[in-house]
Amino acid sequence: MATIEVRPQQIQQGGRVSLFATPSRQTAGGTTEPTAAEAATTITWEILGFGPLPGDPTDPVRAVWDVPDDQQPGAYTARVTFRSPGVADDVGTADLTVQVRPFAAGDSINVQLRRAGSDPTDDQALWTAIRRSTDRISFNEYSAFIDPIMCNIAPLPGAREPRKSIGPRALPFPGVDAYRLLKVATEVFLIVRCGVLVDSHDLTSPFEGVDLEEERRRYGESGDVDGDAFGRAIQQRWLRYISAHSPGERRPDEQDLALLPYLGVIRLKLGELAITDADKFGVECFGILRDKLTFPCFLELIWSYWHEEGMLVQSTEAIAARFQNLHGPGDYDPLAHVDIDPLRALNQLMWGYVQDEQNRLSPLRRAYEYDHQYGITQLAPGGPPLRPVDSRPRFLEAFHTLLSLTSVFFREDDDTTIIADGFPVLNALKDVHLLLTEGQHNQYGDLPWTARQEMLMEEWLLARPEMREFLPGRTMVAYPEQWMDRVDTMKRLQGWTPDTVIHFRDLGRFGEQLLLSIRYGNWNAVNDRTQAANWARYWRSEIQGYLHSYRSVTGVDLGLERTDARIDATMPAVHLRRRLLEQQGRHAVAAGSDQRGGRELGRAEPRAQLPRAAARAPRELPRGKQPERRPAGLPPGRTGAARRGRPEGE
Repeated sequence: MATIEVRPQQIQQGGRVSLFATPSRQTAGGTTEPTAAEAATTITWEILGFGPLPGDPTDPVRAVWDVPDDQQPGAYTARVTFRSPGVADDVGTADLTVQVRPFAAGDSINVQLRRAGSDPTDDQALWTAIRRSTDRISFNEYSAFIDPIMCNIAPLPGAREPRKSIGPRALPFPGVDAYRLLKVATEVFLIVRCGVLVDSHDLTSPFEGVDLEEERRRYGESGDVDGDAFGRAIQQRWLRYISAHSPGERRPDEQDLALLPYLGVIRLKLGELAITDADKFGVECFGILRDKLTFPCFLELIWSYWHEEGMLVQSTEAIAARFQNLHGPGDYDPLAHVDIDPLRALNQLMWGYVQDEQNRLSPLRRAYEYDHQYGITQLAPGGPPLRPVDSRPRFLEAFHTLLSLTSVFFREDDDTTIIADGFPVLNALKDVHLLLTEGQHNQYGDLPWTARQEMLMEEWLLARPEMREFLPGRTMVAYPEQWMDRVDTMKRLQGWTPDTVIHFRDLGRFGEQLLLSIRYGNWNAVNDRTQAANWARYWRSEIQGYLHSYRSVTGVDLGLERTDARIDATMPAVHLRRRLLEQQGRHAVAAGSDQRGGRELGRAEPRAQLPRAAARAPRELPRGKQPERRPAGLPPGRTGAARRGRPEGE
């Protein structure tokens, strides 16, 4: 092995290192005549981690390394290779060290500030599970689940054959089998997809299909750890989070029962009750339902509220009314051209949808639950007032205060000269959590489930290919879900709110995830601002998306810096109604200007030069005979009126 002499072995940045090599066949003091093979030898120099070095042209066994000023400090290895024909390579190595050069006068220093990091917290795993659960029940996932079943390609989960085991007929009408299958399959979809299993022995199912790179970014983790190790770290945080209670506080037969910390506190309040299975309701088995405690379904009613404000339900109801030959509320019916021929599958589906009206939730029923949970209603002003027993009038103020404080936190967190304080966000989270849990009673688990099932079915009906013929939309708009262009088309036909349904979908989606993370987090037991800071950073995309969509549909910016403590707590329905009236007022002003302009033009120019339409101006007709052209107005249910033949509130 060749040898290398390094002078000096430690060098500062910007210095020079001299290298001398001696082949293994020679000694340090010996001299011999080179043979022909030795004369053909090539000598190459290299610094590992830097690159090749040029040798001395006059003496190839010597090389010089001029260390750059910005060379990374550390240990390096010099390597020389003697390569001769027909002989194995003779390689030699030597170690040297590059040290940081002391600063001198005139040197420039690069300074870069980074955002202050925060320690990880175990509740981050809960937020990952919530995102994964809500994404699994999105419309795109629902459509991929339903289409094969409705096409008789895939069976229902648990059924041996397609379209089997769907139960007895629930409607006393013929021709409703297709709708009945859609209804049962939608319920099965929610049963299979909704919720997260809380089990210390199963740490993988809550995180199946999670995008680890996305979660790494949300957690603020560095990319040093590989994906599998990061996935295992999430599972360990989840295990610590669901096992956060002391076993001595549980009943003797529940030592291994893992719970979310919030539900664990509720379990301790009901400590005298045993836990029973889901199908046991007798007096002898009186207790807490296990599935409700260990398999919470992550559904939030605010998703249904914003989709209803986006006119999803109203669009489907208007089509159903046209299917029954019922005239709309306006002077003319914009859906008069809609004729669903009986040869299409949509015809049978709409028949079942109409006949099942008495089994669906009414707008008034949902309005009472919106008020119970959030203190809001989707009913337009002027309708019959609600008389709820329990309401949450402070929820909007508390929730909007939280969103405003997170906006302040983001501005401070982006400023690398400031360490953002998470305590204001933490206090606001506690206020919202308290209000949410106060409204978590009576219909909480069942009505949101039923509303989600009905609205998913309505989205699927609107996404049918036949609807494109009856409600043609704007082809070049990239809607994220197939049903959206039909609703926007309906809004233009009926003269409803002009804002796209995309914003309402985002409000429902983002609002659901945010409120679930607040509702099921044990925030009343938290006194660490790091957890609130991590919550704001993890949900930043959803928070800012909610703020943007709320500003787009209501005109109110909740993220502005305020010099006073006033937060907009007006119900969104009031803002939406105001914007609708403003739109109709602008149309009325524009129509009046056009009529006045036409009359002035008629006085200024001869009639023969007017356009044909102006020449036939209906000035001679009696004024009372002219049909008044105005928007069709809101569909039934938006005013809180009772459905036909169904008294509400009884």
